[in-house]
Formats: sequence, structure tokens, C-alpha cells
Amino acid sequence: MKKVQSAERDGLQQKKVMNILMLIAAGEFSVGILGNIFIGLVNFMDWIKSRKVASIDLILTSLAISRICLLCVILLDCFILVLYPDIYAAGKQMRIIDFFWTLTNHLNVWFATCLSIFYFLKIANFFHPVFLWMKWRIDKLILRILLGCVALSVFISLPVTVNLNDDFRRCVKKKKMNVTLKCRVNKAGYASTKVFLNLLTLLPFSASLISFLLLILSLWRHTRNMQLNSTGCRDPSTEAHVGAMKAVISFLVLFVAYYLSFLIATSSYFMPETELAVILGELIALIYPSSHSFILILGNNKLRQATLSMLRKMEDLLTKDSSLMTLESTF
Repeated sequence: MKKVQSAERDGLQQKKVMNILMLIAAGEFSVGILGNIFIGLVNFMDWIKSRKVASIDLILTSLAISRICLLCVILLDCFILVLYPDIYAAGKQMRIIDFFWTLTNHLNVWFATCLSIFYFLKIANFFHPVFLWMKWRIDKLILRILLGCVALSVFISLPVTVNLNDDFRRCVKKKKMNVTLKCRVNKAGYASTKVFLNLLTLLPFSASLISFLLLILSLWRHTRNMQLNSTGCRDPSTEAHVGAMKAVISFLVLFVAYYLSFLIATSSYFMPETELAVILGELIALIYPSSHSFILILGNNKLRQATLSMLRKMEDLLTKDSSLMTLESTF
């Protein structure tokens, strides 16, 4: 009897913890959605006014859209894991969620890498012919590059669904069951596919890392030249270098944390009854697409000015409302 009561108490405590974690996940999701929608709306309104889209705005908008989709997939997976854990064994649902998570994950990384490389090409100062050619051609090629990233991400994501047959879905049910040799083979095959696809994201990550290191080299050379010429070191070029480096390094750091949490979250297929660990992993995963967008807003002059303008308008509205309330109270 005591064991039953203890099990019930543990179950209630775990349910409370899961509810709290779900509220945190919803909060992170809301913040991330607002930040990315803001980026998309500002760039869209600017496109309507000027009838043209700058390359940086196109990259930022594509990145914001991919992050909105990624946030939706992560939150959906989080809710399903808590409320409907058996849905992963129900057929198409598991296939769809897994495909879109892998797709949005790769899109997010490739678009962020395009942003890092764009910063490098526009800000760095090198005189190598290949660099100068890329610097000259990047604006004309950026749309094709982004479309190529979409096609590549779709192609990479397709193998995720290969091993999701009926036998595999029976092996990943969130219930205690005897693990047969066939299940071990199915899980091992699917695990190797997931690991390989995750490792593919290291390619764009390496490109971003190389861009960051070259930006450091460019900044060092520029600073040295400024010192030799006895001029100030905080010129516009230096400021641009520092701003780009902040955006790239924030992406690198947050992506490492996201990558590790992503591995924890995907482990739910292979370690039954680890929902709490998976939810924690997904909470960490939500930090990257939510917080990095605000770092980009602060680092982009147009987005920063739009934010300040919006805050001033909100302050004016609040001031008017308070003054109206004061007048009404006097009467």
C-alpha cells in the first residue's frame, strides 16, 4: 500500500514538473516567434516601400522563417511527448514530425552560415582574386544560394523516413516491452541515420567557424594598419568587424548548445521513459532560435531603429492612456 501511495506521489510530482517545463517551453516559443516575426515584418514592409530587397534582408528573412518553423516543430514535439506519447507509434505522425524537424534544423544552420559568410565577404579586407570575385558576385548569387540550401536540406532530410516502417514504430513505443534482436537492429539502423544526418550540420558550422576566424584575421590586419598610420582604431570598418564577429560567435556558441540538446531530444526514440530528460533537451534547444534572433536585431541598424521606433510609439500610447485616465479621474 505504501509503495502504491509513493508511486502516486512520484507520479503527481513528475506531472507538476512536466507542466512547469511545458509553460517554460511555451514562453520560450512565444519570445522566439515574436522576435522572428518582427524581423520578417520589418524587412517585408521595407521591401513594399522600396520595391527591392537587399541581400542581407533576404538572408535574415529566410532565417527568420526557418526559425519560426523550427520553433513550431520543437514545441509540437514537446507537447506530443508529454500529452500523447503513443502518437510516435501511430504511423505518419512520427514520419512527418521527424522529417520537418530535420528539414528546419538544416535550413536554419545553412541560412545562418550564409549570413556568416555574407558578413565575412562584405566586411573583411583581403586582396586575393577569389575573395574579390566572391565579394563582387555575392549579391547576384544570394537568391540562388538560398534556394540551393532549401533543395539540399530537403534532399538530406529524406533519408530520415526510410527506416520508419511498422516494425520500427513498434520498437519505439513509450511502453515497457521486451527488446528483441529485430528491434535492436531497427534502432541501430535508425540511430546511425540520425547521427550521420546530424554530423552533416558540421559542414555549414565549419564554414561559419572559418568565416569567424578570417574576420578576426581581417580585423587584426586592419587594426595594425590603423596603428601604423597613427589613426583611431574605432573607425567604421572596425565597428563593422566587431558587430559581424558578435553575430557569428553568438551563432557558434548557441548552435553548439542547440546541437547537444538536439541529440538529447532525438534520444527519445532509443531510451524509453526518458521524457523528462528529453523535455529539458528541447527547452535548451528552444533557446538558440529564440535568443539569436534578438542578437541579430540588436546588431542590424535597420532592425534596431525599427525596434526603437516601436518602443517610442508604445511609450507615447502609454503616456496618452495615463493622461486620459488622469483627466477622467479629475472629473
